[in-house]
Order: sequence, then C-alpha cells, then structure tokens
Amino acid sequence: MGTLGKSLIMTICLTTAVFGSAYSAPSKKGRDYYEARGDIVWEVPTDKKVIALTFDDGPDPTDTPEILALLRQYEAKATFFVVGQRVEKYPELVRQEVLDGHEIANHTYSHKYMNNRKRSADHIDNEISKTEQSIVNATGQKPHLFRPPGGYYNEQVVNASKKAGYTVVLWSWHQDTEDWNTPGVGKIVNKVLNNARNGDIVLFHDYVEGKTQTVAALKQILPELRQRGFQFITVSELLTHRKAAAVEK
Repeated sequence: MGTLGKSLIMTICLTTAVFGSAYSAPSKKGRDYYEARGDIVWEVPTDKKVIALTFDDGPDPTDTPEILALLRQYEAKATFFVVGQRVEKYPELVRQEVLDGHEIANHTYSHKYMNNRKRSADHIDNEISKTEQSIVNATGQKPHLFRPPGGYYNEQVVNASKKAGYTVVLWSWHQDTEDWNTPGVGKIVNKVLNNARNGDIVLFHDYVEGKTQTVAALKQILPELRQRGFQFITVSELLTHRKAAAVEK
C-alpha cells in the first residue's frame, strides 16, 4: 500500500473516532427523551373521547371572529397560541376568546423560529416574557402553555420555558393540518377526521397569509367529531387526563 493509501485510511479512522460512523444515529435529544421527562407534550393518551383544538398565530380581525362563532355553535373550547405583537394590535379579540371560555397560550412575541443558533437564551426569554405581558395586559390572566413557532425546540427552548413557568405544547404528528399553506379544504378535513383519536392535539391557525381555508374546514370537522362523541376541551383540561392516568398507575 502506498503512502497516499495509508494516509487516506488514517484520515478515515481519525474522522470516525472523532465524529462517529457515517451510519451512527445523530446524538440529539428527540421526542422520546422530552416526552418521557414531561418537558414537551404532543398528545395525551386517554380512554376518554376528548380532543384539543389549537389555533396558532392570531388573533386576526377577520378569521378569529368567524372561528369563535363556529366554536360557540358547537359548544367547543379551544386553546389559542397567540403572537404578542398581534395581541397588542387586537386585544379585544383575545378578551373575547377568554369570555367565550377558551384558553390563551404563549406563541412568542414576533414569531421568529428558535432553531437558529444565533438565538440567545436572552432572546428566547424576551420573546416569552413580552408575549406574557401582552396577554396579561389584555386579559388579566397569565398563560402557562408555550408553543415555539414552527414546532422547533431544543434544550435552550425547553429550559427557558420551564424557567418562566411554562409547559411546552406541540401537536399530534398525525394532526398537523398544514392549513397555513392552504392545501385545500378537503385535505384539512380529511387530515383531522381520518386520524382523530382520543387525546389528540390538533394544529390549526386563526391567522394565515391570504384567504383562509380553516373556517370552511371547521364547518365540516366540528359537527362530524361531535357526532362521533368527541368533547372539545382546552389543552390544560387535556393535561388533567395525563395526571389522572399517572395517579391510576
């Protein structure tokens, strides 16, 4: 074997020793780790026929009132993950959500993704605290649930949330409607109805760029799920089912 061949083998060995095999699993903390610790919630397995509808990115002066009217019609409670900047712009809509019995949760102040390595711990703290203050100013209530934009999370996001007194809540992987991307009313409806399970957390948006398809989809989803016997509850109410299951064990 020539000098070049030996050098190549030595380089490969050193690289493998330092970085691991190309076929090794990446050393990062995923859903299993955070779910087992109770740091992040995706859904709550339960034998009760309950489901949590969540709405991100609002409030919106056009879409939010229409969604609230539909929820009222079907006696459904939901959780609204609001953006602080929009809360300050439309505080009366957030107050109406509370008056209707819905839950308000924190979705950052400016909706910037937190998977960017340049996002410092101070930046995340500020995004959470500014939104919290906006919600308190509008409703007099302090939120306790946090959803990072895009569902991006890491140890820094989890630690910042816990420090501020929040539980991180994402959504059931089989219940991402992608309504923000206006995939078609039928696709939104089918995503929810074909996959509905007890304890699901469903992801919708009450603010999207352009014309929403969420309202039209809800007009089909809500009556059908109610017909199937589902009760629409807030995420915090859903979390009590998790605690009850733990006690039973």
